[in-house]
Amino acid sequence: MAERPHRPAGSSMPILQLQGVNVFYGRSHALQGVDLALASGVLSVVGRNGMGKTTMCKAIMGLVPVSSGSIRFMGDELTGRSPTEIARMGIGYVPQGRRLWRSLTVDEHLRVMSSGKGSWTPERVYEVFPRLAERRRNFGGELSGGEQQMLAISRALLMNPRLLIMDEPTEGLAPVIVAHVEETLVRLAAEGDVSILVIEQNIGVATQMSDPVAIMVNGRIHRVIASQTLAADRDLQQRLLGVGRHSHDQTEEADPTTATAARQTTAPAASQGPTRIYVANPVLPTRWSQDVPAARIEAAARTVSRPTLATLDGRRVGDVSPLAARAPQEPHVIVAGTLDTKGDELRYIRDIIKASGLRTRLIDLSTIGRNQGADVSAQEVALASPTGSAGIASGDRGTAVAAMTDAFRVWIGKQQNVAGIISAGGSGGTAIATAGMQVLPVGVPKIMISTMAAGNVAAYVGPTDITMMHSVTDVQGLNRVSRAVLGNAAHAMAAMARNWIEQNAPGKTPRADADRPLVGMTMFGVTTPCVQQVVKLIEKEWEPLVFHATGIGGRSMEKLIDSGLIRAVIDVSTTEVCDMMMGGILPATEDRFGAVIRTRIPYVGSVGALDMVNFGAPDTVPAQYRNRNLYPHNPQVTLMRTTTEENRRMGRWIGDKLNQMDGPVRFLIPEGGVSALDAPGQAFWDPQADAALFNAITETVRATATRQIIRLPHHINDPAFAAALAQHFRALHQSRARGASGRT
Repeated sequence: MAERPHRPAGSSMPILQLQGVNVFYGRSHALQGVDLALASGVLSVVGRNGMGKTTMCKAIMGLVPVSSGSIRFMGDELTGRSPTEIARMGIGYVPQGRRLWRSLTVDEHLRVMSSGKGSWTPERVYEVFPRLAERRRNFGGELSGGEQQMLAISRALLMNPRLLIMDEPTEGLAPVIVAHVEETLVRLAAEGDVSILVIEQNIGVATQMSDPVAIMVNGRIHRVIASQTLAADRDLQQRLLGVGRHSHDQTEEADPTTATAARQTTAPAASQGPTRIYVANPVLPTRWSQDVPAARIEAAARTVSRPTLATLDGRRVGDVSPLAARAPQEPHVIVAGTLDTKGDELRYIRDIIKASGLRTRLIDLSTIGRNQGADVSAQEVALASPTGSAGIASGDRGTAVAAMTDAFRVWIGKQQNVAGIISAGGSGGTAIATAGMQVLPVGVPKIMISTMAAGNVAAYVGPTDITMMHSVTDVQGLNRVSRAVLGNAAHAMAAMARNWIEQNAPGKTPRADADRPLVGMTMFGVTTPCVQQVVKLIEKEWEPLVFHATGIGGRSMEKLIDSGLIRAVIDVSTTEVCDMMMGGILPATEDRFGAVIRTRIPYVGSVGALDMVNFGAPDTVPAQYRNRNLYPHNPQVTLMRTTTEENRRMGRWIGDKLNQMDGPVRFLIPEGGVSALDAPGQAFWDPQADAALFNAITETVRATATRQIIRLPHHINDPAFAAALAQHFRALHQSRARGASGRT
């Protein structure tokens, strides 16, 4: 058995190097002195049919004899070795046409190829290609083209190769599958386990997978060129890869090396906007094909906005040339939606906003895979997801919408200079678009024109400032009603975006009260007196932002904390924890207190309204709670008193969160009662339940110099307790300021 070559750490030795390789088929000279090197990562080789690309793959794998020249894999010579030896050395091969066993299931394919050694196992394959896991019991002949290609790649990976050679991996695949295959290959190379040599007919795919790209003409590597230069130069594509003129019809310079350098030096700069990709082979060509009319090439062109995704010598090219560099540098409005079904409506909105003098970017959130002519394609958005775009290629609409939703959140979080975002759609489009809107900071204008706006929009609006506008009719075509509604929304967005741009312009004079930092405060109806008193005590130095502790209120406060707007917190009313743990209608999420933990800002907290769980009208109270201490706050709100055991559990949960806070913390406990209903003679007065809460917090929290629990003999709404909250808040702020001054 051939021994796998070892590549020393930090070695500059190429993974693969071809020098002067010649291959003949009888008297036909197929490879004519091929020179090519792959240091690491991904390298694409492009060229017309019949130029020798597949022959080069076969020569590397020992499937055709090499008459002269050298092929080295990590320094070891391959020429003269059998295909079996070469495969065992660590080279995987995915041939053109896939060549699967039609009578074996997906799982049988993988088990046959699995050696049980190395990092690649059938289970890992199923993680990388979830679609194969779904089809594991299907025979090879029952798979779609995309599924067959995934299986062919997986079969090669199970040999745990150091180098993967792929011949036309995207041939005949749908665009969404092409994007998934691209992303998977690039990610594998980025992880450093395998380098990849890709033979590709599709220029758009090749230039997005690899930088640079090697061009093969008449059995030779004609040149190695920057991907963006090739993608943007239509004439170069026509001369070297098109069927209208062949490269040997051109006059070559005396020194090809000098000529190549000169061309690359004088090549047009990479486009800062969307790139037009011209495919000079709308149909599969031969050497004898006739010229393709320019109009046909233009019609077959496509627009891409994302940068090259490949790795170059172990570096992700996207990191070298980030998406931000390609995005508009001026403030702009994002118009986002599913262009496959709402294209006319979204372009109508876009055109109105552009006519007002603002820059726009049209973002496609479709899940069908076809390019819709957007500034940013759906494939680019999908590939932004850290979990990959496999879900969008699943074929299941629900899975695809969920995957695109996650991807859009990640994508939009990386954008800069967004002056507003507007969308229009039905239930699926609304779910995707608003998920991205929620990522943007409060204050950035956000409009969602939706068929869902007449119902409960809490899930869509979330903790941020999204404006939901009812579409009245379905978002399906332009008519006199839809034009009026969409036009109003577009003009409103233009006005809001212009205001945002003006307010955030460099050198803008700050508001007179901008010197007061923002402090977040939580209030419930039964803790209102406490919060009002604290506001009066601190408002000269701080600008209080009071949030109603209704679940969404706490999330809104934490969003502003994460965004850096809120500099400190007086968390009087932590009642949302009750509803989260006992199933009430105003719950926090498991991330309650998370923003404070992440930002380490000063935190003063308390146990306001932890005596109650919120439900709707009396008949909506869950059956298991019907015999509890219930209080009708109003006809639509019923309150339930928390028990001793429930208070003990809440105390431990809150204590664990406080232990995770590394910033300055003071948590004040009002032993006289936690709400207006928790007082002597009131409906929820229960000293035993309160004591369980207070003791659980005290016992759970690890007290330090910066984290302290303070128990006071006051009711939460007593003026003395409000004064104590303000006093400890000032002390934390002053201590923090002194510490910062000392460090500087």
